[in-house]
Amino acid sequence: MQRVEILGTPVDLVDLEQTLNWIESQVAHPGSLCAQIVTTNPEAVVRAQTEPALRQALRECELITADGVGIVWAVQLLTGHRLRDRVPGSEILPAAFGRFGSGLRVYFLGAAPGVALRAAQNAQARWGIQVCGVQDGYFTNEEDVVEAIRQAQPDLLVVGMGERQDTFIHRNKARLGAKVAIGVGGMIDVLAGEVKRVPVWAQKLKIEWLVRIALDRRRWGRFPRLLHFVRLVLREKLRHLWPKGTHRGI
Repeated sequence: MQRVEILGTPVDLVDLEQTLNWIESQVAHPGSLCAQIVTTNPEAVVRAQTEPALRQALRECELITADGVGIVWAVQLLTGHRLRDRVPGSEILPAAFGRFGSGLRVYFLGAAPGVALRAAQNAQARWGIQVCGVQDGYFTNEEDVVEAIRQAQPDLLVVGMGERQDTFIHRNKARLGAKVAIGVGGMIDVLAGEVKRVPVWAQKLKIEWLVRIALDRRRWGRFPRLLHFVRLVLREKLRHLWPKGTHRGI
């Protein structure tokens, strides 16, 4: 597995099949610590520039995949490597459930009260996974949640807590007792039927992120981060192409 770096954030050059193989290996032969998967996107890269805890989580995670098409673009532009495709949590999760089925013990953490439970029930009914625990994301005592996960000993810990998810996993992975943990954003809401994925045509055109922003007013405030990401990538590219001081207008 090859790892490159863009704007201080690592990215592993893996596709979906390689990611599933990696999960299978970790579940079969777990290490002493929980192995963390981060599905990074342009927003996370921008946030990592000013958030030390997130930057450390990204740099120290065991597997980091390209969630957004912007990451695929940046990897090729800045490193010359071509990723076959992005590998978002919205694809990893159902693919893993389908591949491992009843052989996979899963703990669902995140979303609003009741949502994670519906997501777990739906996933169990559809793929036959074993649900070993459920907890919404609106908890006040982190230690109790970590202890509950440790007691459950899941193969896969699924965390949907927005911007908190990756630092939560990183901060606690020495004590979680899970074999693998992955942050999946709003995928718990999708599995619960609370939110629908964008149309297939948008997924195929790789503009799922743009459609989500356009249709959800709550996401409009995130667009400046995407623009800033493009600016940072282009500035970094120019820094390597031209001598220092010739690209101050970028």
